[in-house]
Amino acid sequence: MLQTLYDYFWWERLWLPVNLTWADLEDRDGRVYAKASDLYITLPLALLFLIVRYFFELYVATPLAALLNIKEKTRLRAPPNATLEHFYLTSGKQPKQSGLSGRQVERWFRRRRNQDRPSLLKKFREASWRFTFYLIAFIAGMAVIVDKPWFYDMKKVWEGYPIQSTIPSQYWYYMIELSFYWSLLFSIASDVKRKDFKEQIIHHVATIILISFSWFANYIRAGTLIMALHDSSDYLLESAKMFNYAGWKNTCNNIFIIFAIVFIITRLVILPFWILHCTLVYPLELYPAFFGYYFFNSMMGVLQLLHIFWAYLILRMAHKFITGKELGGGARPETSDQGSTIRKTQFLRKRQFKKGWEEGCPLKKTSSAFNGPTATEQ
Repeated sequence: MLQTLYDYFWWERLWLPVNLTWADLEDRDGRVYAKASDLYITLPLALLFLIVRYFFELYVATPLAALLNIKEKTRLRAPPNATLEHFYLTSGKQPKQSGLSGRQVERWFRRRRNQDRPSLLKKFREASWRFTFYLIAFIAGMAVIVDKPWFYDMKKVWEGYPIQSTIPSQYWYYMIELSFYWSLLFSIASDVKRKDFKEQIIHHVATIILISFSWFANYIRAGTLIMALHDSSDYLLESAKMFNYAGWKNTCNNIFIIFAIVFIITRLVILPFWILHCTLVYPLELYPAFFGYYFFNSMMGVLQLLHIFWAYLILRMAHKFITGKELGGGARPETSDQGSTIRKTQFLRKRQFKKGWEEGCPLKKTSSAFNGPTATEQ
C-alpha cells in the first residue's frame, strides 16, 4: 500500500512534462541535476539555524539592544487566583462583567495580560535576527543570479527545461533558504505572536512547499528569482522594527515608507506581471500543461493573495503616517504587532469595568483575593 502511494506520488506525469522521466535528470557527463533527496539536509540545517539564532540573540542582539538603551522591564505579576486564571484562559482576557471593584479586577487582568505580552527586548532580538538573515540572503541571492542570462531575459528561464543542470551556488542558496523557513516554522510558537499569525503559518508552509517542489521539479531558475525578489524588501521591514523598538521614530517611519514602496513594486508589480507571467505563459510554449505546472502556479497564487493582504495593511499604515499618525513608542507597525492597539482601548476598558458585572457571576466569589496588599497597589 505504502509502496503504491510512493510510486504514484513520484509518477513522472505528475511532476514532469510529457515524454520525460526522472531518468532524464540523473547526473551524467559531469552535469549535476537537482534531486528530492538533496532536501533531507534542510531539516538538520534548520536545527542548526535555531542554535545559531540563540547565540546570535544572546551575544549580538542583546548587546546591541543595550547600546540602544532597550532594556528588559520588570513587570509586576498578577497575584495567584485560580478562578480569575480559569476565566482568563477559557472565557477571555478582557472581562466585561464583575461584582468586584472595577479597579481591582482591571489591575489583575492588566498584569496577567502583561505576563503574556512579549517584551520589547524579545521583539528587538527577533527583528535583529531576521534582519541579519534577510540582508545576507538578499546579497547572496543577487550574487547567484545577477550574472545569469535569465535574470535579464525571462524566456531563458525555460531554455532547455527540464534538462537544466545545477551549480553549487544555486544548491546552497536553495538549501539555506529552505532551512531558514523550516526554522521559522519550528519556532513560530515561541516567537512574538502577531496579528497575522495564521497568515504567517500559511506563508511559511506555502514557501516551504514551493521551494521544495521547485527544486525536485527543476524549477530552479524561476525559484532563485522568486526568493531574491522576496528577500529584497523583508530586511527593510525588520530594520524599521529595530529602530521602532529603539525609539528612533523618524528613522523608523522613513525606512517603513521605503519598505512600503519596495514591497508594492516587487510583490504587486514585478512578481505578478513578470515572474507569474513567466511561469504561467512561457512553459506552455514548450510543453502541454501538466499537474506540476498547475500545482506550482496555484501555490504562487496563494502567495500572491497573501501579498495583497499584507499590501492592504502596509498601505493603511502608510496612510496613518502620511496623515500624521506616526508609528509610535515601542509598538511595531500594525502589519504584524499584536499589541499595537492596546493603548487605544484602555479608556474603553476602564469604562466597562466601572459598569460592574451582572449578578451571579462566578468571579464574585474571588473578592477575598484582592484583600490585603494588592488592594492598595498602584
